[in-house]
Amino acid sequence: MNKHLPNRPPGRLLMKPTPTAPETAAPAATETATLNIEGMTCASCSNFVERALSRTPGVQRAVVNLATEKATIDFVPAQINRAGLKAAVEQAGYGVAETAQPAAASPLASDDELEARKALAYARLRRRFWVATALAAVIMPLSMLMLWPALMQRISMPVLNYVLLALTLPVIFYSGREFYVSAWNGLRHRTASMDTLIAVGTGAAFAFSLVATIVPGWLTSRGIAAEVYYDTTATIIALILLGKVLEARAKTRTSAAIKALLGLQARTARVLRGGQEVDIPIEQVQLNDLVVVRPGEKVATDGVMEAGHSAVDESMLTGESLPVEKKAGDPVYGATLNKTGSFRFRVTKVGAETMLAQIVKLVSEAQGSRAPIQRLADKVSAVFVPVVVIIAILTFVLWFDFAPEATRLPLALVNFVAVLIIACPCALGLATPTAIMVGTGKGAEHGVLIRNAEALEKAYQVDTVLLDKTGTITRGEPAVTDFLPLPGLAATELLPLLAAVERQSEHPLAAAVVRYADEQQSSQLTASSFQAVEGQGAKASVEGRSILIGNRRLLRENGVAITPALEQAAAPLLAQAKTVLYAAVDGQPAALLGVADTLRDTSAAAIKELQRQGLEVVMMTGDNPQTAAEVARQVGISRFFAEVLPQDKTGKVQELQAEGRRVAMVGDGINDAPALARADVGLAMATGTDVAMEAAAITLMRADLMGVVTAIALSRHTMRTIRQNLFFAFIYNVLGIPIAAGLLYPFTGWLLSPMLAAAAMALSSVSVLTNSLRLRGFSVN
Repeated sequence: MNKHLPNRPPGRLLMKPTPTAPETAAPAATETATLNIEGMTCASCSNFVERALSRTPGVQRAVVNLATEKATIDFVPAQINRAGLKAAVEQAGYGVAETAQPAAASPLASDDELEARKALAYARLRRRFWVATALAAVIMPLSMLMLWPALMQRISMPVLNYVLLALTLPVIFYSGREFYVSAWNGLRHRTASMDTLIAVGTGAAFAFSLVATIVPGWLTSRGIAAEVYYDTTATIIALILLGKVLEARAKTRTSAAIKALLGLQARTARVLRGGQEVDIPIEQVQLNDLVVVRPGEKVATDGVMEAGHSAVDESMLTGESLPVEKKAGDPVYGATLNKTGSFRFRVTKVGAETMLAQIVKLVSEAQGSRAPIQRLADKVSAVFVPVVVIIAILTFVLWFDFAPEATRLPLALVNFVAVLIIACPCALGLATPTAIMVGTGKGAEHGVLIRNAEALEKAYQVDTVLLDKTGTITRGEPAVTDFLPLPGLAATELLPLLAAVERQSEHPLAAAVVRYADEQQSSQLTASSFQAVEGQGAKASVEGRSILIGNRRLLRENGVAITPALEQAAAPLLAQAKTVLYAAVDGQPAALLGVADTLRDTSAAAIKELQRQGLEVVMMTGDNPQTAAEVARQVGISRFFAEVLPQDKTGKVQELQAEGRRVAMVGDGINDAPALARADVGLAMATGTDVAMEAAAITLMRADLMGVVTAIALSRHTMRTIRQNLFFAFIYNVLGIPIAAGLLYPFTGWLLSPMLAAAAMALSSVSVLTNSLRLRGFSVN
């Protein structure tokens, strides 16, 4: 008997048993595999493959996505390998498309073999469709000879039936062959799918027509009209194939985000080898290689700039259209575009470790994941086909029992076929995954990486956004906000002197002064006799002048008087909870500098937009209440938590949840990791990207709170689309099946033609896909 192992997140390492409890064995670690499934046509197929994999010993979790045609499986390598998983799929009657690409290759590696196979399958599908369409276009008018009196006089009905049979055979055995093969395989494995409905429906119509053609007297002797339905059979197959062609094209568009990301990768790199610049394929780039990038070229892979200066377009990572200035020591990322100067960088990551590869992996996994809202559709589709077959049989029996004797079999047969054809559960299976695919892809375009469909659905339910102040609302680094020279002294003269001293210091406040001086384009001077005074500041000699810069104590201990004018100038800065740096030149007070962790440019606007959407925004910080209140006032937040230690942040999340709130926590993904994990939805800024991707359900590639606005708005749009899709799919079947069964006939005399049922079935799937594709036009505004 197969005992299933307990579910847990994929890839999580488990702790070894403690020495005090040696009898407790640690469950084996799992691995995750992704298989490309062939032969799935509807939600019933994907559910059957999923059940077959889930029941396989060694498999802990299996998720099969109809839209992406992929199975994501968490398994125990000690119990089953990839070949065993493939065998389980094939034993269920479906195929696995393998490629020559090694398992450890980067997600960016172009899967040419798989793409070629898909292109070939699409070409075959189109060819089958055109053959069916061409023959149906001939069969249909020949089946209506009453419209052609002159032709009716020349061709007898038996001859015409044999002509129609000859024209229909290619439709059955070529265009529609896969439906019958799939239905037979399903019967062998005691399962049913959309192909079962199509095969039984068209097969019954064709079989009756065949009898009416070969032995018409056998039917007429029993009071049954020897009518043929070759036009119904051919047209149904042609219409269903039309739906499949349109569906395949739409699926290609839903996965456009992944293809666009894959297309961004550079194909070659200009590497320094033996003092020479050599162009090599990207696959041959190694760690620590030096790569040269010229203006207009793509950065080959991730690394750190060693020489040069440039502006790099990183919009493919962050969604930010403005180029980012880069200098020596700054990180660069593969697939970004160098706009201006040439530079050289040292490779730090290649292949699957690069930022772009991680993004592709995240988006791909998100597109293949299942949202909780999909469970209802899964439960329905699991029993849908058997129920439909039962309804179709009851329809046949009732019509055969109660219809006029001369027409009872044709009427029973037509309505039996109509019920089977219209009830295709394909739209039901595509309703959720197609919207998830487009939504997560659109998020990636805006620099919002959504880990899975569950995160997308939970973000829709959020009513409270908890923001960590430092690095989220603010920039997370000190900046000079005020430079106040004392009366009689010129800022243009003082700033170069102070910056010369601070260039020698490694203190964060010194770095803020240097950045400010660089922004003001002040001249660069050289300091000598530099001395850092711990806990106070620094002093040095510049251009023969003695310079002090630091706190009050530094000036006081070096004999510089803190004058009333200096105290008066410092008071408003201190009232705003800013750090004040005191400067002296040649033993006399010279200037004050106000330093603070400044707001990000878009923080106030983003918070206002979140509040406009009906969300309560709460701030959390380790700062004192005075500083917290000032920042909250500046961005328009009324509720905040101050003096919160890192270990207490999770408690604040729980406090809000205890109030019945659905909380989205926004932080930097490193210090805030526990709180991010505890929140209903964790959103991590791109700071410390590797950790952020692991800690949070959603990663914002741009350090900008507008990404939170985008994530929540996208979640709402996507969930609205999913609900619309499910409504269309359910209402279509709820209304369509009774009409096809003939429920309206006693009142109106209307019967649903199987051909119209096939057209409606095809259009239902296309309508769901088209509705999902509307998400491609998503914008926050």
